[in-house]
Amino acid sequence: MIVPDLAELSALRGAVRGLSLRAHRPAMAQLQGGHRSAQRGRGLEFEEVRLYAHGDDTRNIDWRVTARRGKTHTKLFREERERPVWIVADLHAGLYFGSRRQFKSSVLLRTAAMLAWVAAQGGGRVGAVIVNGENEPLIFPPRGREAGVLPILDALVEAQPRNPGMPVRGGLHQAVTTLRPLLQPGSLVLLLSDFAEFDKATEDILASAVMHSDFRMLWISDPLESAGLPAGTYHVGLPGRLWWMNGEDTRTQWQKSWQAREQKLQDLAMKFNLPLSRLNTHEAVIESMIALLREPKWAA
Repeated sequence: MIVPDLAELSALRGAVRGLSLRAHRPAMAQLQGGHRSAQRGRGLEFEEVRLYAHGDDTRNIDWRVTARRGKTHTKLFREERERPVWIVADLHAGLYFGSRRQFKSSVLLRTAAMLAWVAAQGGGRVGAVIVNGENEPLIFPPRGREAGVLPILDALVEAQPRNPGMPVRGGLHQAVTTLRPLLQPGSLVLLLSDFAEFDKATEDILASAVMHSDFRMLWISDPLESAGLPAGTYHVGLPGRLWWMNGEDTRTQWQKSWQAREQKLQDLAMKFNLPLSRLNTHEAVIESMIALLREPKWAA
């Protein structure tokens, strides 16, 4: 399998033209109710008028310009165009795995690149927190345009695992803990992980962070993880730690463990009202992400 390089991730810019990120709920919605105030506060200065696009808030339609030009136009406000977009990449060694098409780490990198380009092309400032379980978290403060995206893509390429290994405990918690004091109210946070080591401590810090920002969870998985091993006997594990396993004998317990993990994530997403999207190694990332970004929960 070929791992992504900077040239590939940079080229994904062309694949996302016309796509956009929209907050699936207003910031502070959990504290103030599920609707926006008609009175705009500081940080929402009028920026420009442009043609209405699918997913725009109909309350921002500029009816005078629409009547004058004969086509629907909408108002843009500065915070909507320039809000910080954070990409959190949990790149532990356990992602160097894939039974189909590509590694889980490759899915994460390609997804992160597409999201970064979408955010930058929409006028957002893109930042990132990258952890790989080996070094201190890499922090990239939000910046606009290519200046914000390219350093992040370069760091993702360098941080991706190159050898198989076990999932690292505490990496996701470290990433969210690092991010929490950096968040501004209204930030959009795109959390990319396989959530293999999601624990109570991570849930607690996430509960604090989602009160003031818009989080979305992108779950990286592989078909073998949910289905279990086919019939037969296999030598499995990591170099130096291999053992024999019978697919038919282990499949029931394997699938039961996976279903419990899946239910835990779904319950967490429901508890905090967060979109949870799964990306699989057997699917082409470009096609998956284009379909995902056009879903109502991503363009509300």
